[in-house]
Amino acid sequence: MEQVYSDIIQFRGSHYDFGRMQGELLKDSPILPNRKKQWGAKRRYHFTIDEQEVKAAIMQFAPGIWDELEGLADALGWNIYDAVREFGGYYLEYGRSGCSIFTGSDYMIRNYDNHPASYEGRYMLHQPTDQGYAMVGPSMQITGRIDGLNEKGLAVGYNFVNRKKSGSGFVCNMVGRIILEACASVDEAVAMLKEIPHRHSFSYVLLDKLGATYVVEASPRRVDFHQSNTCTNHFDKLTEENRYRMDESMQRQQVMQRQEKDLVNGYEAFRMMNDMDKGVFSSKYGAWAGTLHTSAYFPKEMKAWFSIGGDQKPVIIDFGKWLAGERVMIRQIKGKLDASTPFVNMSNFANPDILI
Repeated sequence: MEQVYSDIIQFRGSHYDFGRMQGELLKDSPILPNRKKQWGAKRRYHFTIDEQEVKAAIMQFAPGIWDELEGLADALGWNIYDAVREFGGYYLEYGRSGCSIFTGSDYMIRNYDNHPASYEGRYMLHQPTDQGYAMVGPSMQITGRIDGLNEKGLAVGYNFVNRKKSGSGFVCNMVGRIILEACASVDEAVAMLKEIPHRHSFSYVLLDKLGATYVVEASPRRVDFHQSNTCTNHFDKLTEENRYRMDESMQRQQVMQRQEKDLVNGYEAFRMMNDMDKGVFSSKYGAWAGTLHTSAYFPKEMKAWFSIGGDQKPVIIDFGKWLAGERVMIRQIKGKLDASTPFVNMSNFANPDILI
């Protein structure tokens, strides 16, 4: 078993200062050296971007993120081009993954499935003082979010479907961040997802305080949506975008659908997703499909739950109290995985070929 953890990072202030703070933390972190080794090992990191194209896209949807990128660049001593290439969430390739999402009228429970060495181990709370909404949730590629809840009570999660026939646009984690940054409701998020350029094919699951769940199926070519309370790794409407093999994805969805009639509340739903004997949690870490975290968001209560690994009790973050000025007193969220690889925030990898 591998002992792992996520650092809780809290910040109140402008996007630029938020970026500078993160840059200072990254100077002393193994995250960037590990990423450099991983990308270099597979020769995938040598791609080019059009800086002005990326800037125009960010400024259209969530301009505060550009200020964050400038803060990161300044703190790290990088030029803005390198910061945008590393943290801009545009054009970057995305590996395989699993993931399952189940919702009720007042909660969203999400299993994030991937390889441990893909995971940054950063759980973020940011309350901006310049523009955009405050949010809580785990990061990906520093500026992106894997899932999260914002101050308006909008919760977002996403599931991988396909990276074939990719297009010019944002990758999933930056799409998630933009939605949390700029949208106050499910309706606003659906409208924005229709406008955002998408790099790959993903399902985006949305829940707000009104209690209706929408699954938005987005590809570089088309976007559609429907109401559903279960989502895994295949499209129900844009079926032409699905991968050839969907058996495992459909099986996880059916497992959730069979058990939902017996669920009384959000905690029981959390247990369905996180307990290792319920059929949804996965230990397939070597296949990029092991459950790294289980997150839960309660828009009406403005609370977020989070756990790492299986059979865990959730750490409860009272986001409403945090928005009112209270600090979260926990510094790290700890867990363990049936894997041989730690998260990239924990130590320098001796073998750069473990991932990507």
